[in-house]
Amino acid sequence: MMTQIGSLEEGDSSMDDDVFATAHARDMIAADQASAMLGIEVVSAAPGAAVVRMRVRADMLNGFHVIHGGLVFAVADTAFALACNETDAVTLAAGADIVFLTSAHEGEVLTATAQRRSLVGRSGVYDVRVQADDGRAVAEFRGRSLTTRRPVPDRPVPERPVPDRWIPEKDMP
Repeated sequence: MMTQIGSLEEGDSSMDDDVFATAHARDMIAADQASAMLGIEVVSAAPGAAVVRMRVRADMLNGFHVIHGGLVFAVADTAFALACNETDAVTLAAGADIVFLTSAHEGEVLTATAQRRSLVGRSGVYDVRVQADDGRAVAEFRGRSLTTRRPVPDRPVPERPVPDRWIPEKDMP
């Protein structure tokens, strides 16, 4: 089972047991409008591990007609965020690095698989592999997390649908 980010209705827990190991991760991602805009789907999310996927769209391509590297980073970062938010504490990225191994093209599905490597005190290290649907490695990402003492923010699910494409002229003054 899989869930499209942003599609969970407030109070809907029908997918909690199948997709999300913690309500904290489910609530965090339900309010993640950036990942929803990219069409990222959550395949699974458990403490220390997560799998997400994203279809490469035409509006994600750079000037060479391959996926923009920042969007490969974004899908890896979403898997990392789900994996490192293991408890009810707000955990954020302290840093991340990515190695791009090959390009991806329109229509391909990228799958990002995150796995905890180390967790000591409030600091963690997570590796994320991004693969294309044919199994080739597109990127390797390493994220460093820091569990904060910040309170969990109110996270209402957005009431309006996330646009299929961001149009700057409409959003800018």
